[in-house]
Amino acid sequence: MDGSNSRSQRVERRIRVGVSACLLGEPVRFNAGHKRDRFVSDRLARYFELVPVCPEVAIGLGIPREPIRLVGEPQRPKAVGTRHESADVTSPLAEYARRMARELGDISGYIFKSKSPSCGMERVKVYGRDGSLRGSGRGIYAAEIMRANSLLPVEEEGRLNDPALRENFIERLYAYRRWQELLEEGVTPEALVAFHTRHKLILMAHGTHRAKGLGRLIAQVGSQPIEPLTVEYGAGFMNALACRATRSQHTDVLFHVMGYLKRQLDSEDKAELVALIHDYRQGVVPLIVPVTLLRHHFRRHPEPYIDKQLYLSWQPAGLSLWNHI
Repeated sequence: MDGSNSRSQRVERRIRVGVSACLLGEPVRFNAGHKRDRFVSDRLARYFELVPVCPEVAIGLGIPREPIRLVGEPQRPKAVGTRHESADVTSPLAEYARRMARELGDISGYIFKSKSPSCGMERVKVYGRDGSLRGSGRGIYAAEIMRANSLLPVEEEGRLNDPALRENFIERLYAYRRWQELLEEGVTPEALVAFHTRHKLILMAHGTHRAKGLGRLIAQVGSQPIEPLTVEYGAGFMNALACRATRSQHTDVLFHVMGYLKRQLDSEDKAELVALIHDYRQGVVPLIVPVTLLRHHFRRHPEPYIDKQLYLSWQPAGLSLWNHI
């Protein structure tokens, strides 16, 4: 098979995302029930390959089973049975997570079940031996998955009900998959510069100081060893995207993009676009409204620099991520 065919297959493959199996409707809960989340199981399943995992079942706990809870110090809790604390499954859960982190090395994100002593990403209740609430922590399995790959985009199903958190998570999924593809192909100085160039406007929307910081790293390409530079850039890139883009930052990017049309648009078109961008900034219309008009103008007046950018076109329309106000 030649290189072009393999590249085509890679592009067409759906992004793989790990997910707590109960969120997909699998009856793996301690009471033989599930916690199906329709946004995850119905909407996201149309665009991503969801890989279900239930660590509690995987380590041999039955269905139904005695529930477990976190006890001890919130920073280093143990997972034990609610009725029989001698049933300590902390080590099996942690070991299974480390194994799955290797086996699921090609996933581009993970959706965890909230409040779960095994899968909760944060704010999981931690109890003392006397049953009193000691604080909150992370589920044993989730903590190990996150420790194994600090760049992996992770989220809980409940937080995906927040449109801003949902947009940020899915944006990071796509961005991280592109980063994985760059690493798979082998990073060259030219490839790293091209990757940064494609993401400049996206990075601007997450803070110009973060974009400038990554730009300074890219300026060292050719004068510094590529391997450590790549590691530093990847961490900075994903950390920048983890900071949610604001309405003000998006507005700055929209006006920046509009600047590439200043010679092509007449006064009426410019006035219309400016008005829509201001309406977006004031919360009158969603982001998709000025973005759609910009797409329209760039179809009529192609601009090579904007064509290289992912900002206007990184997401599938069916997810409607920019349709909320």
